[in-house]
Amino acid sequence: MHLRSPFACLVDDLREIVKAEWPAATYRTQSLKREYRKLVGVRAGEPFSLERSCANCREILYTRGLHYMERIGADYIVSGEMPYDGRVFPETEGLDGRLLRPFFSGIPPRTSKNLSTWCREQPRTRISRPEEVQGKMEKLANELGLDSRDPLASRYRCKLRRPGFGERVANLFSEAGFTLNALRLLDYPLYYKIRPDTKIVVAVTEEEKRELQNLLLPQDLRVYPSTPHGPMMLVRTQWQEKSSSEQQHLVELAARIVATHTARQNGGPIPVYYRFERDDRASFVHATPFSTIEEIRVLEEVTIAPTAEVVSATVTACTTV
Repeated sequence: MHLRSPFACLVDDLREIVKAEWPAATYRTQSLKREYRKLVGVRAGEPFSLERSCANCREILYTRGLHYMERIGADYIVSGEMPYDGRVFPETEGLDGRLLRPFFSGIPPRTSKNLSTWCREQPRTRISRPEEVQGKMEKLANELGLDSRDPLASRYRCKLRRPGFGERVANLFSEAGFTLNALRLLDYPLYYKIRPDTKIVVAVTEEEKRELQNLLLPQDLRVYPSTPHGPMMLVRTQWQEKSSSEQQHLVELAARIVATHTARQNGGPIPVYYRFERDDRASFVHATPFSTIEEIRVLEEVTIAPTAEVVSATVTACTTV
């Protein structure tokens, strides 16, 4: 059973991979969209905690697995969970003796000994270093005659493990209301959150721009340079609650950020176009690029912004287009 999470990168050919490995197995998939708040486990006023999120995720996965197991009359759940953090989390109530975790406990003995007894008695090993986990995986695969390569890149599929992503989610969850559309904006490396309610997302690559095109809402502002193949920006805020001067300030700020990530020969002003997505006519302004990310932090109340490394790499790539 595959449980889809908004915080897990999708694998398009997952079904085919599973069928190739277990031809006789029945493949099932369920969504965890309703539980995504609990997955992150952010409480009011608390910072993001990867450890707490991992514990919540395991609990949700095992609870879903237990319900499905009982529905189809299965005896055990086999989990590919690996203890990268060196901890063994408690099992969900009702799963005691019915959960097999080979990367914790090894392969059950091929004897008539009851599996549930073996599950309870087998000591839980604690593995904290990734190379130890990799070595154990390769050893187990060799014993079973399996290819030890991981076509799903499982260790890297959880977005919450990415530096800074959990903090973005925690900040979004602090808002009174948000949508999955807003959650998807967090995937972009160049993501700015400016207090109190403005989100700025810059798409640089062609793939990013295609995806951002599908996330623009009628009330969003689209910002882009006059040069071909330049970046595209989405600006989302409560426009109707802002004065004309506040709106103009946001437009100029967005244009300067776009100019910063646009291919250019010098640091002079460049024309940048902008329009609301619901409108057909665009206006333009001449915008001077920022020299560093710190300039934006100093000038604006930036709650969340790309790291200096991301900005530097992006600006370098743009200037070499």
